Amino acid sequence: MHAADVMTRPVLSVRADDHVEQAAALLANNNVTAAPVLDRQGELVGIVSEGDLLRARVVHVPDPVHANAPGPAVRFVSDVMTRDVVALPAAADLSAVAEAMLAHHVHSVPIVDADEVVGIICRHDLLRLYVRTDDRVQWDVQRRLDQYAGDERIWTATVHNGAVEISGEYVDEVQHKVVEVLARTVPGVDAVRSH
Repeated sequence: MHAADVMTRPVLSVRADDHVEQAAALLANNNVTAAPVLDRQGELVGIVSEGDLLRARVVHVPDPVHANAPGPAVRFVSDVMTRDVVALPAAADLSAVAEAMLAHHVHSVPIVDADEVVGIICRHDLLRLYVRTDDRVQWDVQRRLDQYAGDERIWTATVHNGAVEISGEYVDEVQHKVVEVLARTVPGVDAVRSH
């Protein structure tokens, strides 16, 4: 599977010159853990997380001139964002996304296509792939098969311990193979049998 298969889109983003309160409200109201930060031209310049925003509420930016002075209050996303962003292309394998998260100690990775942010993957997106019940896998497989059949129920999928059984009639061997391949594209499918 690739990043494009599981990324959240459209991605919610903030601008570097947004107030931290705006960014905090965006994350809280949409139940997301981080948002890419864009400049005025729409270029990715950072990422801001819940942790960054919480730190902004309790810590002030130090004043480099007067070491003992508390410094000005944090006001803008640019004051708290992480500037060294780990971003990957939509075609990146999910294992590469997981490796990047672990190697760089980040919870979210923006997904880019050329210079445009097209999605984001968080750790919980990857974990969700591992915690898929047979019922959820069966629903996803059945939906894909029904879509392929023009929204008709030609084949029936059942799932037990990640193994998919597909029953129904096939026009030819090509259609049979296409149906099996469609079932294999669903996260959580370990094996496919059809008859």
